Amino acid sequence: MAGLAVSASPAPAPASFRPAAAASRFGPCAQVAGPAANFRTRVCGLRCLIAAKLKFRKTLKRHGWQLRKNLEVRANDKVPDWLEATPLTENIMSRDVQLAYDSGGETSNTCPDTLDSSVIEQSSMHHKLNPSETHPPVLKEDPVLFDDPPESAAPLCIAVIGATGELAKNKVFPALFALYYSGFLPQNVGIFGYSRKTLTDEDLRSMIEANLTCRVDHHENCDEKLNEFLKRTYYIDAGYDNKDGMVKLNSRMSQIEGNCAANRIFYLAVPQEALLDVALSLADSAQTMQGWNRIIIEKPFGFTGLSSHRVTQSLLSRFEEEQIYRIDHLLGKDLIENLTVLRFSNLVFEPLWSRTYIRNVQVIFSEETAAEIQGRYFGNYGIIRDIVHSHILQTIALFAMEPPVSLDGEDIRDEKVKVLRSIRQVNLEDVVLGQLKDTSVKVDRYTKSLTPTYFAAAMYIDNSRWDGVPFLIKTGIGLMENRAEIRIQFRHVPGNIYRERFGHDIDLDTNELILRDQPEEAILLKVNNKVPGLGLQLDASELNLLYRDRYNVELPDSYEHLLLDVLDGDSHLFMRSDEVAAAWNVLTPLIHEIDQNRIAPELYEAGGRGPVNAYYLAAKHGVRLDDEW
Repeated sequence: MAGLAVSASPAPAPASFRPAAAASRFGPCAQVAGPAANFRTRVCGLRCLIAAKLKFRKTLKRHGWQLRKNLEVRANDKVPDWLEATPLTENIMSRDVQLAYDSGGETSNTCPDTLDSSVIEQSSMHHKLNPSETHPPVLKEDPVLFDDPPESAAPLCIAVIGATGELAKNKVFPALFALYYSGFLPQNVGIFGYSRKTLTDEDLRSMIEANLTCRVDHHENCDEKLNEFLKRTYYIDAGYDNKDGMVKLNSRMSQIEGNCAANRIFYLAVPQEALLDVALSLADSAQTMQGWNRIIIEKPFGFTGLSSHRVTQSLLSRFEEEQIYRIDHLLGKDLIENLTVLRFSNLVFEPLWSRTYIRNVQVIFSEETAAEIQGRYFGNYGIIRDIVHSHILQTIALFAMEPPVSLDGEDIRDEKVKVLRSIRQVNLEDVVLGQLKDTSVKVDRYTKSLTPTYFAAAMYIDNSRWDGVPFLIKTGIGLMENRAEIRIQFRHVPGNIYRERFGHDIDLDTNELILRDQPEEAILLKVNNKVPGLGLQLDASELNLLYRDRYNVELPDSYEHLLLDVLDGDSHLFMRSDEVAAAWNVLTPLIHEIDQNRIAPELYEAGGRGPVNAYYLAAKHGVRLDDEW
């Protein structure tokens, strides 16, 4: 059989295909002489397929739409002779190539034991050379939008443990439906509700349907998508033994998955006291053995540093660190994601991000509602363990970290934990505790409790970038408005020749950058400028980027963002075990001192600004509070 030269390039070969010309152009990988070279030729073609497949998966990871890959084989649909082989090892490779063709470049969802034998037989056949079949396959990427992922995607099962709770009904299931509507969940997905209540599949569907709505930009085919989602929702009656319940869950999931490799996500929307029993039971009885398993754990992460360490050690005895996703829905806000984008992708800000130019940083989070008071806040957790440990300290870590090596989750978490370990021990005199007054008939209901509902503190990061810069944090509930923002106040301009134009308040000439999530999403920059007209009158004005004016879209809920990150395996917004421990090391000595001295929080009125002492604390550390900016 005469020698034949082939090209690994995706471009089609010309009709006058000559071995010598091809060999000289494409190098040794393209030159084939006799049957012994068939294997080398096929390896080159397979390498092209693998490269394209990896590129496809990288694109798929971050987008709900999918690229259709069309493999066009000239003359006919059969694999050409130059990809066939007679040895046993080559037959196996030929079968793999054929499967890749049949699935459009993705791994087929057909299990090996159910594979059509004709495909394998066809792959092992050796045809005689036909000039019309000498052209290699052309790999084309056709960006076609799909409502549903291709059937070749691995099955995915998502179990919501504690499915009848308020968190699951109001947040988790609506977020999953939004992802399903947008095409971020595979077509062969199964949603499982797990609880101790005696319900049927239809009962669960009716319960969650009451809270499922489409966003403004999701109205097209909303009812159709809703019905499809509900049909993929199933209920598991766990009973009172989680070990037996997880066996039932595993059995039901296996029915959906079949015998193929499948992936599973477990959202543990359960109280902290039930966390370990549920987690260890599912580790033993509900994990898939043919794909990846990921568990999502809700905050707060422990009650003290010691209890958190015990929980962590128990989890790590059954799970790998990369399987555990500790979720804080406040970290799924666009404010947090935009924090690093604004800093690391804008040259105008990156050089200013240090003690040289920044005078202080304020991290503010407040809520109007006091509905949670009768839950965890007055259930001995309090706002320090619930909000400060995760949300506030994670925000500071993302703000103050050094540039990571890459956007990989582990690289970002490496930098965050360095910041947390550098935070100076907080002194009690730099802390203000507050408690919302009880306006109900039972006046003494909360006065006997010392659990704070408001917390303010001045923190310092002892490293070369932030030495001496106060980070003032303020968080509370029952205040005058919902507010979530980061305020960066810059230093005065050295030798400012316009200083006298600002009058006695020299703080008016201070530039300020505000990153705001509530009451409305915005980026605000305070600058000094001349008031139009005669004379020289200066004014502090704002350069505004209001999201509602710039972007005509409805922002997804933070749970959608974080659940999509779990699907993608992106962990940068989730706390790693050493981050949890480092955060507790910051707060545990302070909590012990508060408890031992029985520090009484300052009472404040509902709908107000919070404790008055917070303003004295800010003045003590040179921080100007400008609530009406």
